[in-house]
Amino acid sequence: MLKSASGTLVNVLKRSLVPATNVCAVIPARRAHGGPVESDEDFDRRYEAYFNRKDIDGWEIRKGMNDLCGMDLVPDPKIIIAAMHACRRVNDYALAVRFIEACKDKCGTKVAEIYPYIIQEIKPTLSELGIETPEELGYDKPELALESVYEM
Repeated sequence: MLKSASGTLVNVLKRSLVPATNVCAVIPARRAHGGPVESDEDFDRRYEAYFNRKDIDGWEIRKGMNDLCGMDLVPDPKIIIAAMHACRRVNDYALAVRFIEACKDKCGTKVAEIYPYIIQEIKPTLSELGIETPEELGYDKPELALESVYEM
């Protein structure tokens, strides 16, 4: 009993002698914004230079492509051409075809407008390197697709 009374007395004295300060501060900070903004031309040049490096290996090509696929954009044909040359330098045909497929997927709902333009721009490079588009390889149609039950 004496212990609880003395504890209460100490708490009362503490509260009366030490002023209560309630600090509730919100520090406004926008960490992702406010830095230097990269222009579209600088972005394209940076990725072109990345893929045009002579010492690039398969892992770095995949990393660059993965970074591009993770962004909310469709890569410029100049970047795709540089990536195709990089794939040919490391002799990775499958990666080149898969990157073209990923670019088609990035077109989203505007695939009928954007993808033909991309193919038109990169077709000379694909012919030069001996790379076929996914449509030429038949990858745009499922191999083992069953006929729809609604169309029987």
